[in-house]
Amino acid sequence: MTKYFKGFGRSSRPAAAWAIGLAVAMLTVGAFAVGQGARAVAQAASDALLEPAGDVAPAKVRLLSDDQYRNTIANIFGADIDVQAKFAPVRRARGGLLAIGTTTAGIAASDAEAFHRVAYSVADQVVDPARRGQLIPCRPADEKAADPACAEQFLGRTGALLFRRPLTEAELKDAVGTSVKAANEFKDFYKGLSYALGGMLSSPKVLFVIETTEPDPNRSGAHRLTAYSLATRMSLLLWNAAPDEALLAAAASGQLHDPKVRAVQVDEMLASPRLESGVRAFFTDMLMYEDFVALAKDPTIYPNFTGRSVNDSAEQTLKTLVHHVIDKDADYRDIFTSRTTFLTPNLAPLYGVKAPSSGWARYELPADSPRQGLLMEIGFLASHSHPGRTSPTRRGKALRELLLCQHVPDPPSNVDFSIIEDPNAKFTTARERITAHNTDPVCRGCHMLTDPMGLALENFDGAGAFRTTEKGAVIDSSGGLDGVKFKDASGLAQAMHDNPATTSCLVKRVFSYGLGREPAPGDRDLMSYFEHSFAQDGYRMKALLRSLATSRAFTRADGGGQLADLSRR
Repeated sequence: MTKYFKGFGRSSRPAAAWAIGLAVAMLTVGAFAVGQGARAVAQAASDALLEPAGDVAPAKVRLLSDDQYRNTIANIFGADIDVQAKFAPVRRARGGLLAIGTTTAGIAASDAEAFHRVAYSVADQVVDPARRGQLIPCRPADEKAADPACAEQFLGRTGALLFRRPLTEAELKDAVGTSVKAANEFKDFYKGLSYALGGMLSSPKVLFVIETTEPDPNRSGAHRLTAYSLATRMSLLLWNAAPDEALLAAAASGQLHDPKVRAVQVDEMLASPRLESGVRAFFTDMLMYEDFVALAKDPTIYPNFTGRSVNDSAEQTLKTLVHHVIDKDADYRDIFTSRTTFLTPNLAPLYGVKAPSSGWARYELPADSPRQGLLMEIGFLASHSHPGRTSPTRRGKALRELLLCQHVPDPPSNVDFSIIEDPNAKFTTARERITAHNTDPVCRGCHMLTDPMGLALENFDGAGAFRTTEKGAVIDSSGGLDGVKFKDASGLAQAMHDNPATTSCLVKRVFSYGLGREPAPGDRDLMSYFEHSFAQDGYRMKALLRSLATSRAFTRADGGGQLADLSRR
């Protein structure tokens, strides 16, 4: 563990403080096995990191994602700040979300120096002569000397936005002290300010979201999130970034726990353009977009599918979702049957339509098009296929697990795949290959969960292009979902639209994403309430987000709660 206590160059004191704080954060998260010596150091510094006051106690620690860090920097300093942050990969919970994995994630020694460099790079850009006039609210009496008053004014406001709460007296004094010391050393006020800001930006108090609790005055013996922790939970859910000044001011007023005050804040956040970032982040997590990094197709089989096709297909689905659930505020279920999509010159050939002249263009699929909805977009079809052919099983598994929240067991270790993978096997279509494979009783049970759904998408090849035949044979795209039979992909789309698991899955995912945990058995009534509320609101996602963020359950450290709590929102 001593490798974490290494100076990182620009200032040994900030680096040492950062390392101690990081040790505490890792200990709190519980993602690392640490030695007794490091554990003692972490324990000694825990008061400084968690800063309990009175009955306030830590509830949960979550690692910011690189997008949350980047969005926060953009919201505070402007979108033109270059942030080359790439956080360490977070482990996805089985069948769950990356947002849950952030509660057991940490930063390894190999990443620490990179974060330090990113922080000071951002700080240097903030104090650059081209930006300082807009971003720093005061001017030093002498640019070649320290100015504690001006440094305090800037660092106090900026620190509150970065730490998602006001700085303590000790934190502000330490930051100003760093600024003064560096300014005197380099004879440059802005250099000193950069050092202090860089230390803040790389602090574990910024990189880790440390939720704290306090006694709940409305429930004897229970605890709730403090106002600042609640504000952060709201902002990460809705904006995928730290709270802005207005939300922090609501927390400072002591009124954020008031249901009416919180509802006003939530409504303003839902109306903000920043909601798009929050919705994008949620669906990126839900649809496992990290897998797009490794998506590739055999160029001899799919010459039109390029690296640009990969990037555009991922963005296409996000644009379609944002347009549907934010811009139109429409019924979520219609995402499976809608004929509205977005295309680029790279995607148009895969869709067999005329390409837009440049950039993105909204496109309405004609009524007789074989495509409709999310499942028939290139991103879903290509990402759940093999590099050189389709996979009804992969597609069906993705439907079950990502969109219906139903776990499909992994195949046993002794399964024989030779029938499917043998290039000399005399099968014409995927249906024939799968039928032969499923003669093995070991395989049949799980494949009955996936294949009838996946086969309905066989009119789309491994790159997502439409086809009617495979190796000269007419494709049979009939299938079924939970007792509902259909003859083609359009029937599958309607079955997904009508399946109750489709909407209950979204409710579960939004709950898990917002709270950083899976629903527990004791949350059954709570989840039923949210599902009923979602239905009553016309299955609109904005309404679902509002229902969760304004509920009393959302204010609790564990996110649990009884129906009685919800009735007093």
